[in-house]
Amino acid sequence: MEKNIETLLSNLDIKSLNLLQQSMLEATTGQEGDITLLSVTGSGKTLAFLLPLVRDLNHTLRQNQAMIIAPSRELALQIENVFRGLQSGLSVTCCYGGHKREIEENNLSACPALIIGTPGRLADHLRRGNIDPAGIQTLVLDEFDKCLELGFTAEITFIHDTLNALTRKWMISATLPDQRPEGFSLAQAKVLDFRTAAEDNEQGRLEYKLLVFGTAVSRQQAAFELICTLGGRSSILFCNQRDHVESLYDYLRDQGLEVVYYHGAMEQRDRDTALNRFRNGTVNILITTDLASRGLDIAHIRYIIHYQLPETEQVFIHRNGRTARMDKSGAAIVMLGPDQYLPSYMDPEMEKIELIPGAPLPVKSKWITLYIAAGKKNKVGKIDIVGFLTKTGGLKKEDIGLIEVKDYSAFAAINRHKASKMLASVKDQRLKNKKVRIEVAR
Repeated sequence: MEKNIETLLSNLDIKSLNLLQQSMLEATTGQEGDITLLSVTGSGKTLAFLLPLVRDLNHTLRQNQAMIIAPSRELALQIENVFRGLQSGLSVTCCYGGHKREIEENNLSACPALIIGTPGRLADHLRRGNIDPAGIQTLVLDEFDKCLELGFTAEITFIHDTLNALTRKWMISATLPDQRPEGFSLAQAKVLDFRTAAEDNEQGRLEYKLLVFGTAVSRQQAAFELICTLGGRSSILFCNQRDHVESLYDYLRDQGLEVVYYHGAMEQRDRDTALNRFRNGTVNILITTDLASRGLDIAHIRYIIHYQLPETEQVFIHRNGRTARMDKSGAAIVMLGPDQYLPSYMDPEMEKIELIPGAPLPVKSKWITLYIAAGKKNKVGKIDIVGFLTKTGGLKKEDIGLIEVKDYSAFAAINRHKASKMLASVKDQRLKNKKVRIEVAR
């Protein structure tokens, strides 16, 4: 089994487990019952609960064996991606709103070993009989504080009560709420609390900075000047409401910045496009609501900018968790305007940032993103896309960046300066013997 764990880690290019992950493996070995795992965001909690799941699931059984509940589709998809990256050979299906339920019904009919999903969609499938609860012995409730905050208590209770073969439940979170769904008792759970250890370790990796601006500039102008001062390095700007997200996006774009925005009212394709353009480096500035404060594991985010003050300390913690993940470094920047005061949980002695007057616009990324209207369900994978772009499109491998393949679509970063010629070369050509629409993602 030790060798097997090492193989799984190597598939993710991870050399060793951290203390949190090792402790979760040990605590779940041959153990039934409940576990509460607490640690700050970015400390490796997803891998901590996926590894013991992979270890304990039966590869020979054709039945549903475990379920993971996540509060958002983004987090559910992120968990699925990590699970698939382990290359364990176990089947998995992800269930969430925003796309056709029939697709999930077809996938569920194959009895995947692991089912991941949002509370409402999972409860719906259980009511319709699409999920067989008889073999599901492990239930994982990830980000359970957010599940409660979003009002999913009734759905989670229904799921828990329907899965009557459960022998163990794992609750995962960065913060500990006062309440828990019925059936998830903290008193009966073994608690693995790594919050203090993770925060102590974090101090050398996450810096806290303060930008104070006066009445001479607007908040939007201050944000623009801050981005230019920082050289346009990969940043997430957090707003409290959707209208502020779009208003700031319009302003920054009018100033000549390449930016994307992301919030819960967007169509699924638009959300996917925005996140992929940010993830692959086509755009370095993402403006978002607190929807993006959980479930996004994007490498090399350098700055978290609190464009508006977070409403609670928990929100502050989760926003900051998008940077300084694992062994990376990062900085959280708080924007403080006239007549505003820092909340008590923020350090008033944070280092102050001085804006550079007239700092130039950041240089545009070398990448653009292609939208490809075919994906895994069309039997199209990364290797197929690379082959098509090189052999038919005339690109070299170094001209191709991050590729992400979804069920019925894919996104590929390519060299901006070779895009026009490549698109002309692939026009009317076939990808895996099918005519597929390929265009620049906007």
